[in-house]
This record gives sequence, C-alpha cells and structure tokens, in this order.
Amino acid sequence: MSQQVQERDLAAVIGLEVHVQLETDTKIFCGCSTDTGDAEPNTHTCPVCLGLPGALPVLNEGAVEAAVKLGKAIDADIPERTRFHRKNYFYPDLPKGFQITQYDAPVCQDGHLDVAVEDERRTIGIERAHLEEDPGSLQHVGGSIDTADYTLVDYNRAGTPLMEIVTRPDFRDADEVRAFLAKLTDVLEYLGIFDAERDGSLRVDANISMVDADEVGSGGEVSDDVLETANRTEVKNISSHKAAEKALAYEITRQRNQIQRGREVEQETRHWDEARGITVSMRSKEEEKDYRYFREADIPPLEVSDWKAKIPIPELPDARRVRFREEYDLGAETASKLTSRKAVADLFEEMADEYDSGLAATWVADNILGELNYRDLDVSDVAERFDEFERLIELVAEDEITAKNAEEVVLRQLLDEGRNPDEIVEREALGKTTGGAVEAAVEDAIEENPDAVEDYHAGEGGALNFLVGQVMQKTGGSADPGQVNELLRDALE
Repeated sequence: MSQQVQERDLAAVIGLEVHVQLETDTKIFCGCSTDTGDAEPNTHTCPVCLGLPGALPVLNEGAVEAAVKLGKAIDADIPERTRFHRKNYFYPDLPKGFQITQYDAPVCQDGHLDVAVEDERRTIGIERAHLEEDPGSLQHVGGSIDTADYTLVDYNRAGTPLMEIVTRPDFRDADEVRAFLAKLTDVLEYLGIFDAERDGSLRVDANISMVDADEVGSGGEVSDDVLETANRTEVKNISSHKAAEKALAYEITRQRNQIQRGREVEQETRHWDEARGITVSMRSKEEEKDYRYFREADIPPLEVSDWKAKIPIPELPDARRVRFREEYDLGAETASKLTSRKAVADLFEEMADEYDSGLAATWVADNILGELNYRDLDVSDVAERFDEFERLIELVAEDEITAKNAEEVVLRQLLDEGRNPDEIVEREALGKTTGGAVEAAVEDAIEENPDAVEDYHAGEGGALNFLVGQVMQKTGGSADPGQVNELLRDALE
C-alpha cells in the first residue's frame, strides 16, 4: 500500500553555530603552541590542556583582543563584564569532561553582518559570539563515525582558542548560508585573527527547522511561537562553505520528504558524512539544561567594555570596496573581485601605487584570478610569488612585452612551470619587435594578401583586423598591436 503524500508548502528556517579558531601563538589557557600542522599526535600538550588534576588555566589576552576585534566588526555590544563557565558533557576528545566556555555573559552580543545574496542585501543577526577552548580531534580508522573499526584521539588541538559565532535563524536556504560563511571568512581574515588555510580552522553546526511557508513574513521573519513548535535538527561536522551548502540542501530535502509523507521530524543531532553526501543520526538533541553550566571559579570575570574603543581594527571588505570604486574609478564587479580576499586587495593596491590603476585592476581581477581559478588554486597558494606578478605587470607597463604574450604565455608558464617572468621572456624570445622589423612585416602582409587589401578599400572593417593578425603572426606576437594597426593604415592609405 503506497504512503499518502501531504502537499504542504514548506519553508526552511536555518541558524548557524560557527566555530572559528583564532590565530594566536599559544592556546587559550596554557602556553602550548598552536602551530601543530605537522606535529606528531599528542606532542603539543601539557597538564592544563590535558585537564590533569591541580592544573589551573591562565587566560590568553590575545584571544580576548581578537574577540573584541570581531565584536567591533559585527557592531556587537560588549558588556561591562564577561565571564567563563564550565559546560559539562562527555566526549572522547574533551579531556577534562567539561569545556571552559562562556554562557550567560558572552564577550559579544547582538551583532549583525550584511551579506549580498544574488544582488540583494541581507542582514543576518548574530545573537552572540563567545570564547571557548577547542576539544581535541578524533581519527576514525577504517570508516566514518558510525562504521569505523576504532577511533584515535589527538589532543594537540585541545585548548586552541575558539570563537563560537551563533546567528539568529535568519537563513532560508543553503545559498544564503554559503554567502554568509564567505563574508564572515573575509571579515575574519581582514581582521588578522583567522587563518583559513589551517586544517579545521572553521567548523559549522547548522540548526534546521521546517515550517509552513505562510508562517514566514514578507521579510523572512518567523515568530518565536512558530519556532518553538517546530522540531529542530542539528547537523554537525560541516567543515567548509561548499560542505555547508551540500549538507543543508540534503537535510532540507530529507526533512521536507519526511513531512510530506506524514512523518514527524525528530529533534536530534545528525552527522554530515561528506564522503557519502548524507546526514546520519548521532543522538537525540541535547537541551541547555543537559550541559549543567556552572561558573568557572579559576578564571575571574573580565571587564573589557572599554577595550572596544582602545583596540583598532583595519579597513573591512565593504569599506575597502567602496573606497576602491571611488579612489580608482572601478566598476562594482571589479571592486568586488579585488576585495574578496585581503591578500588580493593588498596586491592590487601595491600595483596601483606603481602603475596605472586600470592596468593593475585588469591584471589582478581578471588575468591573475582567472588563471588561478582555472587551475583551482587559491591566492594563498601563490602568496610567495606576488613579486613575480608585479614584475610581469612591470614588463607590460614598460612596453617590454605585449599584453597578449604576457597573459597567454608568461603568466601561464609562471603558474604551470614555476619559472620567473624574465626567464620566460628570454626563453620564448618575447621581447617586443620594433622599428624596421615591424615595418617589414607590414609590407609583407600587404603584399601577400591582395584580397584583404581590396576588401579594406571596399570598406570591409574585418579586413584590417585580418592584416593585423598576419603581422602579429609574422612577428611571433611580439609587435605592439596598436603600432601595427597604425602602420597598416598609413601604408594602405
């Protein structure tokens, strides 16, 4: 017997808990180094981050400063007094059996972040952002979390400073979530408190509820009463922007199908299995009371409200984008590309200080980023080669090679073969052909293509472009196209 399908117009309501590792030299409550990239497991540990009896935490001031910077960037309230609590739960990578975190007095409260989604500006409310310690990490051997033969624990990460950024349930689809995470990452990177390249530096838990579409207001708002009655599912283990989009798209479809078939969506915590592209049930969803929060007696309350005025923050992406448009007369799309990453914006400004800003913008926003995207490379992958990009633009600006050869030969070989621009120019003989050699090539092109000459005199515009191409071919692409065009016109007239 087939199951009856209930046709209901449903809408997703999504809130995020984004866990961001802060860039500090040492852990949040001890002196162990956070630089654990290639370290052997369990070698960056001490009695404090292992939770051994009698070991006392000492708060890292740099982590608090980073939290205040984020608070300023998201226009959050920073209270007169903030404090730490113990959040009690058992998990293998939590060595103390509790996590030192913030509960009722987080360092950042009631902020927001403006996000562009398909040319529409959305304001995402940020309920709170608080400091806490990262647990260790688990390695599931022989499978995923639910199929592994056994699990290993590495406590190197335990105690790394975390900011947990909790949004309001302001998202309605996976695209909005991905746009928000991209913008948040940009802001954190501009603030200098986050390294996107560090493994596990950003992890996302998403809370999803399905409600009837007519309960969503015209501005996307949903009342607290509606949210109270909707069962909420939490999806954990999301580690990237792309994974967030995939996990949410899957979970929204799963819940919609459940409801349409007359089944109730359980309030539970689910695990995102990236390898299989599905969510799997982990446990029933905990409630706040289950964590038995109580004050952390070993860390006194902090009074940091005046830090907001004392701690400066750099120019953020939105402000820099506006300035680029005004100062360099750039279009909206170009300015957006150039400010998408701090490293890209810095590279552009260095070049714009030396050369024509239009030339610098074209090269960075279109040529360099385009070739990197084609190779699936991030700007951070070539950060140590920025001086070579600058040299390449210098060669074009000084008229030593053609823009065509610079883009199609030098830039591509620079990225693919690791050679520097001058070496490529010399090896490929790309120095500009000038003077008599160009004039001779123009004469040869006219003599060898009488039909094109006749078409030119008949007023066919394409004929001149054909002749320019013939000259460029004869000079190996090393002549200046503008000069060739001018010489051809003079000769043909």
